[in-house]
Amino acid sequence: MPSSTTEVSVAVPLLPSLRRTINSTSQVAIVGSNLCPIESLDYEIEENDFFKQDWRARSKVQIFQYVFMKWLLCFFIGIIVSLIGFTNNLAVENLAGVKFVITSNMMLAGRFSMGFLVFSLTNLVLTLFASAVTSFVAPAAAGSGIPEVKAYLNGVDAPEIFSLRTLFVKIIGNISGVSASLLIGKAGPMVHTGACVASILSQGGSKRYGLTWRWLRFFNNDRDRRDLVTCGSAAGIAASFRAPVGGVLFALEEMSSWWRSALLWRIFFSTAVVAIVLRALIDVCLSGKCGLFGKGGLIMFDVYSENASYHLGDVLPVLLLGVVGGILGSFYNFLLDKVLRAYNYIYKKGVAWKILLACTISIFTSCLLFGLPFLAQCQPCPAGASEECPTVGRSGNFKKYQCPPGHYNDLASLIFNTNDDAIKNLFSKNTDFEFHYLSVLVFFFTCFFLSIFSYGIVAPAGLFVPVIVTGASYGRCVGMLLGSNTNLNHGLFAVLGAASFLGGSMRMTVSLCVILLELTNNLLLLPMMMLVLLISKTVADAFNSNIYNLIMKIKGFPYLYNHAEPYMRQLTVSDVVTGPLQVLSGIEKIETIVHILKTTNHNGFPVVDGPPFTAAPVLYGLILRAHILTLLKKRVFLSSPVACDSDTLAQFTANEFAKKGSGRGDKIEDVELSEEELNMYLDVHPFSNASPYTVVETMSLAKALFLFREVGLRHLLVIPKISNRPPVVGILTRHDFMPEHILGLHPSLSRSKWKRLRIRLPFLS
Repeated sequence: MPSSTTEVSVAVPLLPSLRRTINSTSQVAIVGSNLCPIESLDYEIEENDFFKQDWRARSKVQIFQYVFMKWLLCFFIGIIVSLIGFTNNLAVENLAGVKFVITSNMMLAGRFSMGFLVFSLTNLVLTLFASAVTSFVAPAAAGSGIPEVKAYLNGVDAPEIFSLRTLFVKIIGNISGVSASLLIGKAGPMVHTGACVASILSQGGSKRYGLTWRWLRFFNNDRDRRDLVTCGSAAGIAASFRAPVGGVLFALEEMSSWWRSALLWRIFFSTAVVAIVLRALIDVCLSGKCGLFGKGGLIMFDVYSENASYHLGDVLPVLLLGVVGGILGSFYNFLLDKVLRAYNYIYKKGVAWKILLACTISIFTSCLLFGLPFLAQCQPCPAGASEECPTVGRSGNFKKYQCPPGHYNDLASLIFNTNDDAIKNLFSKNTDFEFHYLSVLVFFFTCFFLSIFSYGIVAPAGLFVPVIVTGASYGRCVGMLLGSNTNLNHGLFAVLGAASFLGGSMRMTVSLCVILLELTNNLLLLPMMMLVLLISKTVADAFNSNIYNLIMKIKGFPYLYNHAEPYMRQLTVSDVVTGPLQVLSGIEKIETIVHILKTTNHNGFPVVDGPPFTAAPVLYGLILRAHILTLLKKRVFLSSPVACDSDTLAQFTANEFAKKGSGRGDKIEDVELSEEELNMYLDVHPFSNASPYTVVETMSLAKALFLFREVGLRHLLVIPKISNRPPVVGILTRHDFMPEHILGLHPSLSRSKWKRLRIRLPFLS
């Protein structure tokens, strides 16, 4: 039966190749708060003659040392990240604690205006410091850092994301921002902090600041550093929630694009070290030696230790909780996406606007947090309360605020507090009658919108804790609505509400389930937790993507997902290969090499041997720009076009070809050559990867994408189907797989058309 002219035929090639078109997709992205150039990482080992000789020359002792150093660095990562996590909590609890104690004392004395002035000015100064130090010292430290780390582990490199000053600003900026009562968290910044620690250790320290350790420089390639950064990100989550297994699963489910069993062992070792160190430090603080720390804090445990009892009839409310949580989570992502895009427009106007926006959010937040509790009615203290009522000090379920003796303000117990203490109050057992429904509802809407507007400011800010506290208040609301119609108490509903909102926003299941179980220390919650996470994620997936993928898209990171768009199965690699292609001869004139390096930004060049060395042009391999620059700086030139001898390799060490730090590298402008040297030759054979990955030009784009992503490539050579053509058709890079580039080359491939085609042809999915 003849097909309609509006339908797409799967038997006819779609469009002629536009091979000579330049790839105009963006190669810059928003890193932190600044627009920066980005490039791809190369997780493939360059198997050239020099590498093979260097590897064969290693003794058994050196190989053992190489393996031992991996485990030693994992140990160091665990120790350092746990110390940073503990220091963060110690600083926040004491800074915020002193602020709340002083403000509360003024309110007890009836000096409400002075209390508001102290509260708001303290928050403003802390926010101003956090935004200023981030804007001027390390813009890459802005935000949570999880999108940047996730993009790095996918193969995207950017300048300064793991530098020493980014690490420093990430720590002090996040302490200041959280202490300023902004609705931001510490978990995301801790993931970035752990990644920074791992990256700096893998490079042997920071060369810029003279803090280098030669004995640590064992890892000279992107693959080893990627594994250590994965360990660091897992250690960050473990330090945030004292959840070692949750940290491992978070790295596996959300962060890493490649996974190996050997990596699993090392990550588990790092997170175990974190858990042990934190346990020891917390024991010290529980004895009262850490100031105000120990009465609250992000390192929470035993917050819901009551035995949970539920029956089959309680499944329906949990299903409802998951469905609504998925809808709310996707709506949260939608609003955050719009707000971040608006903030990016404002940030284009300059640094002053970035700081002004942060200060405006701080003032608005202070007004809400201080003013809203006055709208709540004072509640009489319950008889037989487990703690003093009203609460005296900075934490507790019974804040006095403006209430008379013997009464407490339930909304103040939630809103005029740190996020960590608010979560503890919501999760607490036997508190079904301590919070009024309207107070919890006001708290939910306040957290929902304040967390959206606070996240995008130029300061280190996380999303995990704001989403948990928002979800917990939502769960409490549902529990109060159901009342006696369910066997589940309100504290349990708060835990499940946090799980549903996390699942709806972040779209993780296994890792979130384990993190919350480790957080609440109650395995009896497991069946309900699994159910609510699966439902909320399924519902939310029908509307949009997870929050970190949306942020990566806003920032412009060319992230490669583990699935292909339907239209990629109908396109071949020759349909997206762009030019012009720059090729080097095996023995090339220096002048030609310098010209190519100055006139292109390519980071890899095919090496082709031709007459008189071979009868016909033959692909020899691929050489990286960084390796060419190393050869030019070393000046291993030849006076005539002949192959170099073995003595040439002896002039180099492996460290000279080692990958520079993240975002740093040599430039051709830094290499000064004389006229005589420009007329000499360079033999690139020993330094070229003689076995690069290649695909034939008729391979489907989807199949090439899977190969490119799974192997972790930076360059994928396209070779011709017919032997009488040039040996290389083109090179596929990360940007060639981006939908923007593909649809730019083939604008007739609308997404709606391919959605209809996927319905007709299910095998394309």
